[in-house]
Amino acid sequence: MKRVLVTGAAGFLGSHLCDRFIAEGYHVIGMDNLITGNIKNIEHLFPLKNFEFHHHDVSKFVHVAGNLDYILHFASPASPIDYLKIPIQTLKVGSLGTHNLLGLALAKNARMLIASTSEVYGDPLVHPQTEEYWGNVNPVGPRGVYDEAKRFQEAITMAYHTYHHLETRIVRIFNTYGPRMRLDDGRVLPAFIGQALRGENLTAFGDGSQTRSFCYVSDLVDGIYRLLLSDYAQPVNIGNPDEITINEFAQEILKLTGSKSKVIYTPLPTDDPKQRRPDITKAKTILGWSPKVSRSEGLRMTLEYFKGVIKTKN
Repeated sequence: MKRVLVTGAAGFLGSHLCDRFIAEGYHVIGMDNLITGNIKNIEHLFPLKNFEFHHHDVSKFVHVAGNLDYILHFASPASPIDYLKIPIQTLKVGSLGTHNLLGLALAKNARMLIASTSEVYGDPLVHPQTEEYWGNVNPVGPRGVYDEAKRFQEAITMAYHTYHHLETRIVRIFNTYGPRMRLDDGRVLPAFIGQALRGENLTAFGDGSQTRSFCYVSDLVDGIYRLLLSDYAQPVNIGNPDEITINEFAQEILKLTGSKSKVIYTPLPTDDPKQRRPDITKAKTILGWSPKVSRSEGLRMTLEYFKGVIKTKN
């Protein structure tokens, strides 16, 4: 049985990756310090013989007994509300954490995949964003702690690949949604759904003309799985190119929830990207991947999850 280490295992994406690798017949070692992760996301895996959990901060030395075939590094705060609250930990998990895990991968002769992000493109001047675009990032702005941590993560991963000939993979993840997102994580999708379900006004930043492209979590996980098992070492965008303005998205949420709430506007945060849409040519040609779940279908499944969360809280 092949063994895989998933860091950030109790997070939104990490927990879904654990599920996928369990389903594929792997022995999964989940690791998380639970700063932003939720143990409830993986509790259903605890009774399984081929799952184990380590409560650990990967910014400190990482040891895993036995052989390892793959490492997927998904430990990191992933929403502005988190990385503005814990900026230094965000930088450390992207730098020290990545360095520690690359060292572990080298020692175990394991292939390592890192979770990079569309944020490496910053507020892009090229649209849609291809992997060759170097980005427009403000290194000293409030989002710089996350953006630069991820850019450094890519750089050190590629250095290990070229210098040590380590097998590495880099996925650049665009806006992803689905069950196990936190209602309070500050991102637009859980914010709008939570506000609509509570009968509150939907708060859009700026004039709402900025765009996002939302990818359902099962599609993303499939793309990551394919990339890990591919022979391609350069960065690959994984996301859904179906672009929508925030104003249009707000109307979709109001219609879906049946909410009579209004949309109100607040100032645009510093360095907030005006446009976001992945060019997924590489994913299509190299991985044979493209998203399958429509936004309407994905939103219905996500809404049911959030209804359950709000019901439990009440």
